[in-house]
Amino acid sequence: MHLSFRCLAFGGLGWLAGCIEPYEPPREARDANLLVVDGFINSAGVTSVRLSRTQSLSAKGSAPAEKQARVFVEEENGARYPLREGVAGTYTSGALLLPAGRLVRLRLTTAQGREYASGYTRVLHTPPVDSISSVIGADKRLRLLVNAHDDANEIHHYRWSYEETWEFKSRYRSYREFRNGRLSYRSEDIQHCWGSEKPSAIKLGSSLHRSPNAASEPLTVLLDTSPKLSSKYSLLVRQYALTPEEYAYWVELRRNTEQLGTVFSPMPSQLTGNVHSLSDPAEKVLGFVGAQSVTEKRIFIDRNDLPPSWPLVTGYENCELYENGTLNLFVDGRYTPVDEGPPGGIYYGTTDCIDCRTRGTNVRPDFWP
Repeated sequence: MHLSFRCLAFGGLGWLAGCIEPYEPPREARDANLLVVDGFINSAGVTSVRLSRTQSLSAKGSAPAEKQARVFVEEENGARYPLREGVAGTYTSGALLLPAGRLVRLRLTTAQGREYASGYTRVLHTPPVDSISSVIGADKRLRLLVNAHDDANEIHHYRWSYEETWEFKSRYRSYREFRNGRLSYRSEDIQHCWGSEKPSAIKLGSSLHRSPNAASEPLTVLLDTSPKLSSKYSLLVRQYALTPEEYAYWVELRRNTEQLGTVFSPMPSQLTGNVHSLSDPAEKVLGFVGAQSVTEKRIFIDRNDLPPSWPLVTGYENCELYENGTLNLFVDGRYTPVDEGPPGGIYYGTTDCIDCRTRGTNVRPDFWP
C-alpha cells in the first residue's frame, strides 16, 4: 500500500457545512516539505520503499519524489542490504531472508547529504491467512472478510491489503479492424478482458484480549449490481503482522485519513512514526517502517456461486450497434468496426462498447483458472 501525504498529519477540518469561504488552518511553512517514508522491510522477499515530500493541500499533482537517495536495510550487527532506485523515488532491494526476532532498520541518505533512519524493530513472522469468508446478505450484498490467528500466540496485531481482479466481456465482438485505411480481419480478441483494482483503504485487526486468539476484518462489499460479478471475480489478500507500536501508528493514520469529514469528526493529530533525522533531531519525518514477512491467500467467486435472482449487470447495458458505417468513422478511434454490414456498409459501435481494453486488459492473468 502506498500513501499520499499532503500534510494530513498537521491539518485540521477543512470547512464547516454552510460556510462560504474555505478555511485552512495555519501551519509552519517547513511542514509542507517533510520527508515521507512509505514502505516496510519484507523479511522474506523484496523490500520496496517510496520516498517523497509533503506538499500543501492546495498544491496540484502528486507528491514530489525524493530522488537519488542512498537507501539500505541495516541489521543491528551492522550487515547492510542496499535498495536501488527504479521509478523515481521508489527504492527496491533484492530478495531478503531475515530471521524472526532479528533487529533491523531502514537507513538512508538523501542526495543533499541529510541522513535518516527508522528505529530498530524486531522482525516478525506473519502467520498464514486463515480464510477469506464470503457472506451473501439478505440486502443483496456480497461481503468479504479476512480471518487470522497465530498458533504460537505471539502475533496479536495485523494489517491487510487486497487486490481485486474480475473477468468481463464487452457488449459486441469485433471481427474486423481498421488498419492502413481499410478493413481487415481481426486476429486479437478485444471482447474478453480482465479488470483490476488495488484499494488503498487501511484494514487492521487485533486479537488482543479476544478468545480465541483470532482477528477478523471486513475487506469489501459488492452490490448485486456490481459489474465485477458479471463472470468471475477474484480477491487476493496480503497479511502483515504488526508490533503494537506499528499497529498504533496505522490506527492513527486511518483515523486521520478515513474518519474525518464531518463537524463531529475527531481532529487530525500529528503522526509520530519511527523514522527520524540523524542530521537534525528537531526535523519532523512521516512514516513507520516495520519488518515482517508477508502471507497471502486468494479466492475466486464464480457467477454460478451467486443467487440466481441477482441481475446480470455488465456495465455495457447502454451500448448500441450501428450499421451503414463508412471507413472515415474509424480514423480518430472513437468508433470501432464490428463486421461488414449491408452492401457498402459496416456494423460498428463506440470503441468503449466494443474494445474491452478501454476498461482493462485482454492479457489473461497467470493465476486465472
